[in-house]
Amino acid sequence: MTSPAVVQAPPAEQRAVVDGPPVARPAALPEARSGVAHLVPVVPSSTRRRTVPRWVRRPIGPLLLLLLWQVAVWTGTAGTDLLASPATVVRTLGHLTADGELGGAIAVSLERVGKGILIGGIAGISLALLAGLFRTGEDLIDASVQMLRTVPFVGLIPLFIIWFGIGETPKVALVALGVAFPLYLNTYAGVRNVDAGLVEAARTLGLSRFGLIRHVILPGALPNVLVGVRYSLGIAWLALVFAEQINANRGIGQLMMDAQEFQRTDVILACLVVYAFLGLAVDAIVRLLERGLLSWRPAFSGS
Repeated sequence: MTSPAVVQAPPAEQRAVVDGPPVARPAALPEARSGVAHLVPVVPSSTRRRTVPRWVRRPIGPLLLLLLWQVAVWTGTAGTDLLASPATVVRTLGHLTADGELGGAIAVSLERVGKGILIGGIAGISLALLAGLFRTGEDLIDASVQMLRTVPFVGLIPLFIIWFGIGETPKVALVALGVAFPLYLNTYAGVRNVDAGLVEAARTLGLSRFGLIRHVILPGALPNVLVGVRYSLGIAWLALVFAEQINANRGIGQLMMDAQEFQRTDVILACLVVYAFLGLAVDAIVRLLERGLLSWRPAFSGS
């Protein structure tokens, strides 16, 4: 009996020639010959793409807007009697600062908005906690707040003047009302959206109701609360602009009213720039608070 023929496979080089055209193969690395793995560091794509620091890239948008504004004035698209140029606004800011008029107006406006934020913040967060933590509180509070928040707070200015007069009280009350509703909505949503699994685990561990609120619910709702704070601060400055139109004899609003009578668009724009920078400064403070208080929570930073 003849044994079956054994067919020996051709070497890899011959197979490459038989099966198809020769394919170039990379030479083995020295590390591979020696048995040592060659590790290549992985660099994130975002790191490879970013060559300009972020603090340089962020001001590009506002600077482009200023450039377009200045070009519109130079080309006559926007008349100087209707819209002052950025250079004129900067000079006006310098004059108002040198006279001390702007510093005093900013101090008065900051006092008003500070009082309004404090009162509205306490009211909004307290109502949200009562409605979010207790079913009875939700039944008594939430429906009323949801109804009142749809009323434009600016439309309440005539009532505030009748109730509180034309002094400081209606101005502070208007800011407080504008702050309270965003804080209420975000805090209430944060409390109600806490992970039910965490709450159940805390109860299993024997935490009391106070401990559950302190260690689980409030930290879980904190991101929403801070979002509400940022949104409320923006509304606060908007409310202040309207509030300082109520017979204001001090503050940034008073400067704007006087400038309107004399058609000084440079002063009006200078006051608006001050409002904008004050809002940005307060927002930056809240961002710092978020970094400190929410350092435990990983966040997407963009690509």
